[in-house]
Amino acid sequence: MKNKLSWILLAFALAALNTTQAAPQLMPLEQQPQAALLSAKMLTRHHYKHAKLDDSLSSQVFDNYLEMLDSEKVFFLQADIDHFADARTRLDDGILDEDLSIPFAIYNLYQQRMTERFSYASSLLTRGFDFKKKESYQYTRKDAPWPKSEGELNDLWRKRVKNDWLRLKLAGKDKQSIVATLGKRYRNSLNSLAKVKSEDAFETFMNAYATAIDPHTNYFGVRASEEFDISMKLSLVGIGAVLNDKDDYTTIRELLAGGPAALSGELKAGDRIVGVGQGENGPMIEITGWRIDDAVALIRGEEGSVVRLDVLPAEGGADGKHKLVSLVRKKISLDKQAARKSIIEVKDGAVTRQIGVISLPGFYQDFAARLRGDKDFRSATRDVSLLLDELKKDKVEGVLVDLRNNGGGSLNEAIELTGLFIDQGPVVQQRDSGGRVYVEGDTSAGLAWNGPLGVLINRASASASEIFAAAIQDYGRGVVIGERSFGKGTVQSVADLDQIAKNDKPVFGELTMTIAQFFRINGDTTQLRGVTPDISLPTMTAADEFGESSFDNALPWTQIKAADYTPATNLASIMPTLIANHSKRIGSDKDFKYFREDIAEFNILRRKNLISLNEADRRKEREAQEAREKAREKNRGNNESAKASAVSMSHALHDDGMLSGERDLSADLAIANANKNAKDIFLNEASHVLSDAVGLLNTNSRLAANSLPQPDVR
Repeated sequence: MKNKLSWILLAFALAALNTTQAAPQLMPLEQQPQAALLSAKMLTRHHYKHAKLDDSLSSQVFDNYLEMLDSEKVFFLQADIDHFADARTRLDDGILDEDLSIPFAIYNLYQQRMTERFSYASSLLTRGFDFKKKESYQYTRKDAPWPKSEGELNDLWRKRVKNDWLRLKLAGKDKQSIVATLGKRYRNSLNSLAKVKSEDAFETFMNAYATAIDPHTNYFGVRASEEFDISMKLSLVGIGAVLNDKDDYTTIRELLAGGPAALSGELKAGDRIVGVGQGENGPMIEITGWRIDDAVALIRGEEGSVVRLDVLPAEGGADGKHKLVSLVRKKISLDKQAARKSIIEVKDGAVTRQIGVISLPGFYQDFAARLRGDKDFRSATRDVSLLLDELKKDKVEGVLVDLRNNGGGSLNEAIELTGLFIDQGPVVQQRDSGGRVYVEGDTSAGLAWNGPLGVLINRASASASEIFAAAIQDYGRGVVIGERSFGKGTVQSVADLDQIAKNDKPVFGELTMTIAQFFRINGDTTQLRGVTPDISLPTMTAADEFGESSFDNALPWTQIKAADYTPATNLASIMPTLIANHSKRIGSDKDFKYFREDIAEFNILRRKNLISLNEADRRKEREAQEAREKAREKNRGNNESAKASAVSMSHALHDDGMLSGERDLSADLAIANANKNAKDIFLNEASHVLSDAVGLLNTNSRLAANSLPQPDVR
C-alpha cells in the first residue's frame, strides 16, 4: 500500500480539542522524515531478522506505538483507536514516502487527551470523596480494554485521584495539605506537557518501529546518543553536579567529589540554578521552567571553558537573594557507576573468612579513547583488574562478582573480564544473519584471580552479564548464585546515521541494531531462558512481566555446536554440599522467611489487581502491615544487621503518598541512604555460599587441586 494519509487526519485530531491546550501542536522537523527513511533502509538490509517494512510490520508498529504512549489505557478512548484504525497499515508508507503526519497526529491527540485527563483530575479536588463507600481501583490496566466512553474514563480517573487522596490521608495529611499536594502534582504534569518537543514524538515513534522488529533494537536521538556515550565511557565534561527538576527549578541534588561545583565551596544540595551564562561575559540565559535535559546541555560544555551560574540558594524563597558562581568545566569521572569493591566477613563456626566483593553496574568502555590509542582508556575490565590486585593484598579467600541489575554493555568487555578468571580459551560464540558462527575468547595467558569465585545474578542481569556468568559456569570456574537471568542473547551494533549520511553535524541520531545472536561455549543460547544459577535464591520477579520471556517478539531459544574448550575446574563434587548448606541456612533465616511471606502476599495482590478505596478497609490493611513489621522487628533482635533490615522495611511499608519530587530533598536523600545501608540478605547469603566453597576446598587438598586453576601468573 502506497497511499499517503493526508493532513486531514491531523485536522480531525485537532478538531477534537475541547479544553485549553497545555501542549504545543507538534510537527515533524525537516530532518526527521529523512532520518526515518534512512533507518528503515538500515533495518531492512542489515538487521539480524531481515525485517521487511510492509503492512504486517506496520501493524506491529501501530500497536507498539499505542502501548508506548498509553500502556495502561487511561488516556485514549476506544473511539480514538477506531479513528486511527486506518493508519494501522499505512505507517510503512509514511516512512518510505517521508511523510510522518500519521504518527505526529496520534501523538498530538495523545498530548491533548493527557491535558484533558490532568485537567479533570484537578477539577475533582474541589469536590472531595466518600471514603465510606465500598469500591475498588484497578491499578494495572495493561490487559484491560480501552474505555468506551468519556464517562467510563472519568470514573476511572475519579478512582485514580481518590486513591491518590486516600494515600495522603492515611499518611496523616489534612484536606488542605492534600489539595495543595495533588493540585501541584497535576499542574506539574500539565506543565511538563507544554515542554514536549518534536524530538520526543519522533523518538517514541522510531522506537515503536525499532522494537517491533526485536526488543533490543532501538533508536536514539542526538541527545539520547550523547547520554548513551557518557554511560559507556563513564565520563563527561561539566561542573560535577547531579541535577533534577523540582517545581520548575533546575535543582542540585548532589555534588560529585572532586568536581568544580564541590571544590568551589559555593554550592550545595538544594541550591537552584535559575540562569546560565557562557564564558566570562556571555549573556545570562534564564532557565527557570526549562526541561532538565535542556538545562543540563547548557551547563555542560568544553573542558577548560567557563560557565557562570545564577543561583538561588536552598534556604532562600522565590524572592531570595541570588548569587553568581563562576566555574571552569572539567572532565568528570562517574565513579559511582564504576566497579567497586568491599569485603564481607563470614563466620563459619570458629573460623572467620574474608570474602571480597566486586560490584559491577555495567560493562563500560571508552570506545573513542581506545580507538585513538589512549593507553589509559576507561574500561570495566581494567577497573576490576585493579580491584582484584587490592583484594589480593587484603588477603581475601574468595571473590564474589556482583552482577545484579547489570544490564550489559560492551561485548568485548565481557570477554576480557572473563579472561581475568580463566587461562585462555573461548568465551562466547556469535552467529550472524547468514548463519556463520564465530568464536571469540581470551587470548591472554594467566589469570588475575585463581582462587574460589562466585557470581551473583538476578533477573535484571542481562546480555554481557549473561555472557560472563555463562562462561564462568561452563568452565566450572565458579558458583553462579541468584535468580535466572534476563535472557537477552542477542548482539547489537551502533549505526551512526549522521556518519552514514555524511552530515556535517549530528541531526539524525543513531540506531542500536541487532546483528547477531550469541551462544554459550557449550552450544546453548542464553536467549529467552537466560542463565540458570547453580544455587537459586527466592525471587519476587514474575517471568511473564520482566525479562526476555515477557516480550512477544523475542527470538526463540536454540542451540548450536559446542565450542572446543576444556573446563578449567570441577565444582560438581562440592555442589550438593553447597546446596544443602544453603537450603538449611535460608530455611532457618528469619529475613528469608519474611521475604518468602512477602513474595506470597505480593503474588496474591498481583493476581487480584484491585485496591480498596474504602478508608476503614485500607486502615485495617495498614495497621496489619505495621503490626506484622513490629513483630518481625522484635523477632530480629537488636543487632546492627537486624536494625538495618528493619529500617529498610519500615521505609518500604510506610507509604507517605508522595512522589519523589514532592518531598523535601533531605527526606528523599534520607530514604535513598536508608535503602543503600539496608541489610542485603542476598549478598550475605551469596558470601556464605562462597565461604562454604572455600572451606570445602581447604579441607580437601585433592579436591582443591581439581577445582582451582593454576597459580596466578598474570
